[in-house]
Amino acid sequence: MRTMGLDVGSKTVGVSISDAFGWTAQGIETIKIDEDKKEFGIKRIGLLIVEHDVSKIVVGLPKNMNGSIGFRGEASMDYAKLLEEEFGLPVILWDERLTTMAAERILLEADVSRKKRKKVIDKMAASMILQGYLDSQK
Repeated sequence: MRTMGLDVGSKTVGVSISDAFGWTAQGIETIKIDEDKKEFGIKRIGLLIVEHDVSKIVVGLPKNMNGSIGFRGEASMDYAKLLEEEFGLPVILWDERLTTMAAERILLEADVSRKKRKKVIDKMAASMILQGYLDSQK
């Protein structure tokens, strides 16, 4: 049984999956969504849950630096609730402050072009969210 990590935005959802032992996270995909049109990529997530034998989902919760929850945090909480209702799996909200910025910095330091960064940033952030959660469970 594996754990899925998600970095939820208004246009994309970065997806990562743990290894079977729950030690490492690997970014696998970025799903296009449209929050305004209520298109959340649920069907694709369901296929990935089955394909990777997922038993738990970790959703990044973007908090403000003072710890409060803003609009994006509320949207992530709503998304987590939708996942829980749809799939009946435990969904954990994980503080993801600065995760996307850290992923961006790593890619910049690796001299990855802007075009390539845009393609991988969300799944890399999802991987960092999931890895943080996995590390906390040891």
